[in-house]
Amino acid sequence: MEKQLEFKVLATNRRARFEYHILETYEAGLVLSGTEIKSVRAGKVSLAEGYARIAGNEVWLEGVHIAPYEHGGRYNLEPTRRRKLLLHRDEISRLTGKVQEKGLTLVPLRLYIKRHRVKVELALVRGKKLYDKREAMAEHAARRDIERALKIH
Repeated sequence: MEKQLEFKVLATNRRARFEYHILETYEAGLVLSGTEIKSVRAGKVSLAEGYARIAGNEVWLEGVHIAPYEHGGRYNLEPTRRRKLLLHRDEISRLTGKVQEKGLTLVPLRLYIKRHRVKVELALVRGKKLYDKREAMAEHAARRDIERALKIH
């Protein structure tokens, strides 16, 4: 019997599921400094403005805000600095081809700890049009009304 992998979600990008159509997801490791790890474990992370960019044969996470660690002192780094993502070479080459297509980008969906390592769930996405967003809001409102009606009866 296999042991089920446990992971602790530290941050999610809820806005991404509303703003984009998610086409594919990838799991990537994240290179962090010691004070950044302590801040991430404390949950002081914001993925809202984050995106990933491919430069050469490397993938970089940009715009993700990791608050400075309170006891870090001079070892704290810039909160929104670029951070390297760890992916396999074939995944990077596949993503490079897809990102060059018009309208596709890489967005972080969630940040979590798995086997004592910080991981990022990265999604290949296409932006939604305004009517898609309105449709999603209408579905959400209808689902909420149904749940409310079932709860009353």
